[in-house]
Amino acid sequence: MHDDEVTKSQPHIIVEIIEYIPNSVVTKTILKKATGVISVMSFDTGEGLSEKTIPYDSFVQVIDGQAEIYINHIARHVNTGESIVIPAHAPSSVSPNGRFKMIVTTIKSILEQANDAVISPT
Repeated sequence: MHDDEVTKSQPHIIVEIIEYIPNSVVTKTILKKATGVISVMSFDTGEGLSEKTIPYDSFVQVIDGQAEIYINHIARHVNTGESIVIPAHAPSSVSPNGRFKMIVTTIKSILEQANDAVISPT
């Protein structure tokens, strides 16, 4: 188990396993495997994620607050209880409207992993 993962075989209230920290974005890994990662993130007011592009689809679940999630430079408004899929290779960013928490699940396909192995220098 990774040191930053949550305890396995124990129930969790997901919105409570990560705190808001002033002027910060906080990430906690729920589960990390070669095939993907599940993380929970909290954003204090005024914080966000700048644009990035990853080679895998990501499933975002909003667990507290609301935000604009930009996908291919188009804003999508998401609220608590809603989710959205960010497609692989699409530029995306997160701009919360106040404090905000989300779960991000990124799953790598076998083909995508094989392509990474070919592209990545060793």
